This record gives sequence, C-alpha cells and structure tokens, in this order.
Amino acid sequence: MVYNYNGKEPINIAVDDLTDAQKHLIFENKSFCMYPWLHLHAFPTGEAYPCCNTEMPELVGNTRHNTLEEIWHGTKMQDVRNKMLAGEHVKGCSRCYEQEDNGFFSMRMSANKHFGHHISLTDNPTPPMKMIYWDIRFSNLCNLRCRSCGHIFSSNWYDDQIKLAGQDWAKNNTRINFAGRSEDDIWNQLEPQIDNLEQVYFAGGEPLIMEEHYRLLKELIKRGRHDVRLIYNTNFTQTVYKKTNVFELWREFKSVSVGASLDAMGKHAEYIRKNTVWADVERNREEMLKICPRVDFYISPTLSVMNALHLPIFHRDWVERGFLKPQDLNINILQDPPHYRIDILPFQYKVDIQELYLEHIDWLKPQDHLKRATTGFESAINFMMADDKSKLIPKFIEKTIKLDKIRNENIMEYIPEMRYMYE
Repeated sequence: MVYNYNGKEPINIAVDDLTDAQKHLIFENKSFCMYPWLHLHAFPTGEAYPCCNTEMPELVGNTRHNTLEEIWHGTKMQDVRNKMLAGEHVKGCSRCYEQEDNGFFSMRMSANKHFGHHISLTDNPTPPMKMIYWDIRFSNLCNLRCRSCGHIFSSNWYDDQIKLAGQDWAKNNTRINFAGRSEDDIWNQLEPQIDNLEQVYFAGGEPLIMEEHYRLLKELIKRGRHDVRLIYNTNFTQTVYKKTNVFELWREFKSVSVGASLDAMGKHAEYIRKNTVWADVERNREEMLKICPRVDFYISPTLSVMNALHLPIFHRDWVERGFLKPQDLNINILQDPPHYRIDILPFQYKVDIQELYLEHIDWLKPQDHLKRATTGFESAINFMMADDKSKLIPKFIEKTIKLDKIRNENIMEYIPEMRYMYE
C-alpha cells in the first residue's frame, strides 16, 4: 500500500474491520485523539501532558511529584479522555485545531492514523497503563541555544537566561533539569514498559547527546526489538557519543525516521540555532548517506519570522545537492513564542513570501510524491495570511535586541532581509 501523507485512514487496520462507533471516532469526531489511551509526554522539568503539542498550562500532572501510573489514572487525564469521546474540544489541544483549520496534517490526525489499530482501547473508560508510544524528555541537556527555545529545553540556554532574568532566577533553577524525582527515576519506571513499546520519539534537549537514548537503543537491540519504530527530532550537529556512532545503531532497526531541526543554511542557520557549525551538519549528512542510506531522513524546520523568506532557498539547495528528496520536508509552524510567528510580518513582506512560496510549489509539485512539502508551504501561506498580528513586531524587535546584545550578534549581519521589520 502506498503511504498517503494526508490520508486519515489508520495504516495498520482495515477500515472495514472498524465498528461504526470506532469509525465515528476516527473520521468524524474532530476532538478525538488516540494518544491519551497509549501515550504520555513529560517535559524535562516534570510537567506532564497528553502529548507534546498540548498547550503548556494544561498539564495533567508532574513526574517530579507523581509516578507515571498516578498521572495516567489521574482525574485530569481521565477528563481529557472523556471530553474526546464526547466530541468536546479539549482546551489544551488548540494547537492541533488551529493547524487543521489552516490545512496542516495535525498531530491529532497523525495519532489516529498511526495508532488507530489500538482503537479498542477506547472501550475501557479507565484504560490500564500501557505505554505503547513514548515521548519522555529525560532531561534538557543540549549543545545549542536556539532563538525560539529557552532553558526548559536547553541546558545551554542557562547563562543567557541568567543575563535576561537576573540572579534571583538562577537561585531557583539549575543548568540541567531531569524529568523524574532523581536522574534515573523515569528510566526505572519506563523499563518495565519496553515490551509494550511500538514507537518512541526522541527529542530534547538534544537526544543524540543523552545517555538514556543510547541505553534504550542498546536494550532494544539486546531484546531483539528491532521492530520498534524510532522517530527523532534532532539538531543533527553531533552523531557520535562516547565513541558510539548513532548511524551504526540505526542500521539495527527496521524503521527509523530522522527529522533534522534545520531551519536555514550557513551563517543564517548558525544565528537561529546558536553553536551550530554548518560545515559539521553537512558532513554528518554525507556520512549518514554512506553508512545508513535507507534510514528515512527529512528536514523539520521551525517556520518563523527568522527563516520565512529563506526556507525555500535552503530546501531547494539540499534537494539539488542530493541531500534530500523533494518530499523530505516537514514544516513545523511556530505558534509560540508569539512574537516569532510568521503572521506578525508586515503585509508587503507577507506578499513577497507568498509569491516565493507559490513559485517554489510550482517547482515542487511534479516531484513531491508524498505532497508533504507542497502541503506544508500551502498551509504556511494560509496560516500567515489568516491573521494580522503585526502589533507584536515591537516585541520581536525588543527580544532580538536583548539577545543580540548578550550574544554579541547583530541580526542584520546574518539575516539582512529582516530590515523590513525595523522600517
């Protein structure tokens, strides 16, 4: 069966095998999502959510204070399940709703597509804890300081955050955050769930420099679990950890999908994601193509005001150099922090970007077999044009000036087209 990127049908169960009630949940209920029945997400700071796309205030527990099982069976998690079954919008799921309204294939839709074969779990109003899909951020350990990130997800942000927030902040925060009550607490709770595991999403921090990432991969190999699907969001700057080359480990698994958080190229990339060495990124891609060429690789840029005009140029460059196939692009539209959203751009700047994207789409269409990249650019236009949030431009300028001063940088030297924002 050909994989249809935008198709809503579950990929591991025939539609005819679903009951009418199950079909209603997957195809008609615009609130329902499989994740709360088989998944839990936790920040490096312990805040737990039904998934990583949940709005931050809507947590369902804290892994520094509660066990995973306590959170799983907690009243907040159960309330999410009940509302979804009833077709009621869940407050924390607004990002998916907004994405779907603008034509994006949301995380909710992806959950139903890839885990719809577990739909029978919804028959139980209080499902037992069965962690089929993992996305636990063990820590915030990271080697970069991305502009749209912060200390919660990057230990490397610590010194900048002190300069921005002051010493009082430093007294209450440590450089490294661990999700559990101790460094090994989360691992000890997850290890008994390995036999239930079908898919794991590694993000961070930066997963390719985390001990827990390599511990899990080696344990899966030891148990013969080569069937577990590995999915990554990585900055792709470091691929060797304690003499272990991750490319060699990936060859042991049947399904590995690597989404590289690359927003731009050259010095543009080095500005957006501080500490990036662009030559290393390109060298890593060349090595990956030699060692594990069959591993799925795509760029997963965060689309923001800082790379909106540059992204098609970068995408085409890597396609023409053989680093990517045209469809190997999955655009993540930045929704937070709001002052980096592309809908804050001045109208004429939006028009220029729209023309550039339409031209890029014309180039893409004959060769984008998944239609993932094409859909991403089309949906980005819809998102950008749907609202005028230009009142946030002063906030963008204020934040940029502060961070530029701390890092001894000047945005105009790296992204000269941003002069439109200052006029």
